[in-house]
Amino acid sequence: MAGDALSDLLRTVRLTGATFFDIAAQDPWAVCSPAPSSILPKILPGADHLISYHVVTNGRCFARIVGEEAIAVEAGEVVVFTRSDPHIMSSNPDLRADPPTADVLDIASAGQMPFHINYVRDGSLSARLVCGYLACDAQPFNPLLEALPPVIKAGDSKGDAGWLGQFINLAVAEVAEKRAGSETVLTKLSELMFVDVLRRYVESLPPQHTGWLAGLRDPHLGKALALIHDRPAYNWTLEALAKQSGLSRTILVERFTRLVGIPPMHYLARWRMQIASELLSAGNSNIASIAAKIGYESEAAFSRAFKKVIGVPPSAWRLGIRAAGNVESAAGPNEVLWTETEIGPARGPDRPQP
Repeated sequence: MAGDALSDLLRTVRLTGATFFDIAAQDPWAVCSPAPSSILPKILPGADHLISYHVVTNGRCFARIVGEEAIAVEAGEVVVFTRSDPHIMSSNPDLRADPPTADVLDIASAGQMPFHINYVRDGSLSARLVCGYLACDAQPFNPLLEALPPVIKAGDSKGDAGWLGQFINLAVAEVAEKRAGSETVLTKLSELMFVDVLRRYVESLPPQHTGWLAGLRDPHLGKALALIHDRPAYNWTLEALAKQSGLSRTILVERFTRLVGIPPMHYLARWRMQIASELLSAGNSNIASIAAKIGYESEAAFSRAFKKVIGVPPSAWRLGIRAAGNVESAAGPNEVLWTETEIGPARGPDRPQP
């Protein structure tokens, strides 16, 4: 069930692959990735959040966020910058690099992908990388992004037999052969690769770790999260959620709040608003029908709840007007935002008890 919650979140926040780079390099070399603010308008207009990744397919190199310690990355490993902080990929951890020029980003966004960058001068290749960007929605509520560290490195102990090895082989083939549909194949491969990196990260978490991913790993909280994600419009109460999760009400609230960071009913309300924001942005449903889909019996109750969480009414969100900052611009993370009666009763097919 926990895996379902992760899949549902990734689907709802619209994870998608974007521009790809094929980099061939010769020592010494260094490439700097610019800040998301300069990348998004060029290659991902309208995207909320940028994730960058680099898969080393040959040789080795170093990866580091500007101003931080360098990480060695070997062939067969991938490094993911979950916030796309300005970072440097280089042959030596001490090398500096200038960010790509606007011209390079323009060419990359307009040309056929993958975009090739050649730093080889005399034919002596020392490293090769397949790099790219993923985009997803950060607002109004993406607990996954809050739970991830700035950098994740993953490797495949099984070599080519593991998923990352297969990803590398397929990515290299698509880059080299330039077959019809390669761009789409690379896009889907990068999304699958990211999900696999997330799985590995969850499995590596220490027992004392807290956060949304730690909640997924807990069998009882994973069930609670899956229930909320699977049936967001249901008239959940703490008693019903606790019973279905195999915990007492008191323990559910304590454990959920400690690991996930907010109480279960607050999580339910925010998750409903995430779904609502996606429906509003799609523009295919009126506000009354969206209210019904996420568990509110009236448009007025939904509009009040939406503004309470997001900071702007649903109509403003649909027009592209965002509240300053993130979800917590409307209320701090520890404020009591809702009582159970304020969450809103369910209607329609989700009315029966679970």
